[in-house]
Parts: sequence; C-alpha cells; structure tokens
Amino acid sequence: MRKALKYHGAVVPLVTPLTTQGSLDEAALRRLVDWQIAGGVAGIFVLGTTGEGAHVPAQLRWQLVARTVALVNKQALVYAGLGDIRSADLAEANEFFQVGADAVVVHPPLSEKLVPEKLLGWYATLLDQVKGPLVLYNMPSTTGVSIPLDAVEQLLGHPRLVGIKDSENNPQRHEELLQRFGGKKDFSVFIGVGALMEPGLKLGADGIVPSVGNLIPEVCQQLCVAANEADWNTVAQLAARMNTVALLYQKGRNLNESLAALKAAMHCRGLCAPQVLPPLRRVSDAELEKIRHQLAELHLLNVK
Repeated sequence: MRKALKYHGAVVPLVTPLTTQGSLDEAALRRLVDWQIAGGVAGIFVLGTTGEGAHVPAQLRWQLVARTVALVNKQALVYAGLGDIRSADLAEANEFFQVGADAVVVHPPLSEKLVPEKLLGWYATLLDQVKGPLVLYNMPSTTGVSIPLDAVEQLLGHPRLVGIKDSENNPQRHEELLQRFGGKKDFSVFIGVGALMEPGLKLGADGIVPSVGNLIPEVCQQLCVAANEADWNTVAQLAARMNTVALLYQKGRNLNESLAALKAAMHCRGLCAPQVLPPLRRVSDAELEKIRHQLAELHLLNVK
C-alpha cells in the first residue's frame, strides 16, 4: 500500500442516518462522522451502496454531502457516490465538488443497462464532463455489468481519473487488477470485498472500502497502517477481526437485509436509528435483540 498517494487507506462507506420520517438525522450524522474521525480513517464515502445511495431522495443527497464535508472539516477525504447516474446527474456531481467533496465515485448506470463494450465510451464521456476527481466503482452484483480491465487501462491517464473501487467478488480479477494497475502513478486501487482485502493489500492495493468500518473504524485503519508497514501478522489478525464482525450483519442475508442489520447494530451501539429507506425494511424487534446479543459476544456494546 502506498501511503504517498492522496487517495489511500481505509475509506468507510458511511450509512445514511435517518429520522423516523425519512429525513436526514443531522445529530446522528455528527456522531457518525466524529466516530470515524476518532477511528483515524483516511476517508468517508457517502451515498455508496452501504449508504443506500440509489434510494436516497435527490433533495437529501446534496444536504448529506454538504453536511458531511462541513463536519469532517478536512480531517479526512470525503467521497460522494453518484448512484444511478443519468445525464442530468452530472450537475449534481459538480455541485458535490462545489460544497467540498474530494472525489465522486461512479458505478455503471442501473436504469440504463450497458454491455461491457459500451462502458469505455460511457466513462470517457463522463470524465470529460465532471469538474473534479472521479473513482470508478465496479460492483456487478448491483449493476449487472463488470467494468472490463481493458477499459480501465484505456481510461488511465485521464486527468480526472484517480482510482477504482472494485467490489467484484472475484479473486482472479483482483489479482489481475493489481498486477496491471498496482503501483501506477496517481491511480489508486481500493478493495471493496471484505474477504479480499487482506490479499489485496499484500498485492499492493492502496486502500480498502469496508462496510464494517461503520462499527470498527479504528480496526480498518490500523489494518491499512499495518499493511503499509508490511506487518503481515498484524494484518492477518486485524482482517480476521473485521471479517468476524462483518458476519454479524452479513451472514445469511442478502445485500438489502445486511444493510438493515448493519444499521440495527449501529443503533445498538448508540450511533444512529435503525431506519432504512424503501425498498429496504428495518429489522424486527426480535432480530434487533439477537443482534444486540451478538454485539455483546463480540465485546462491541458500549459500556454504560
């Protein structure tokens, strides 16, 4: 991992804290940001998949980015997701830069399915029009399409392209990704799959984007620091801790269910309410108590 690059380290995909009415819970957002800063993370990523980005209403998106930037106050980088981007959304991207976002993170569109061969032109057009740094976001489990590595190579060198977050659960792809693009000047590789973060860092990834960082940000950042120092025994221990905690909300659940369970776990830790946006559904009271019990077993409940 090359700490010298601007875009590096643990970048936590923040949940979007909501009130019971579905509006932004600004008090909870302050707690979440303070929690991440205290954990020493290098970046905070709002409006990503973990932040229910595709479901966040337009009027709330700008508010969330602006408030996060203000609360972070340059203590970490702020990344903003563009969700299901359409041509009209480019104005939103540039508004995010105007309020201080350090980069936008963009996966292929959801409403307009593109075949892999079309993604090179789509991203090239996008890069020409945005007014700040852009990180590619590969997540075929959500978008239905994988960004070809050949397309990534052809996009390299564009002045606004600064990296890629790869969340495709494919070890062979990640190995090739890092063989081809690891160590490139001004291009960062972030691993977005929990089980692949340790091997990815060993192969030279610049950072990770762990949803479990919402619960244990300090462990995630310590993992990146240990990798930067090539302390692989510590990396293995910290990665094991991260993966164990992630099972709390991921095991036996699909993506939407795991996001609701993550928010429930954070509620038990006093960080935010368990509210989620449709079509997600918050966990039942019985499941909430089960999660609370599991948190206690993992020594993650705050001591009162």
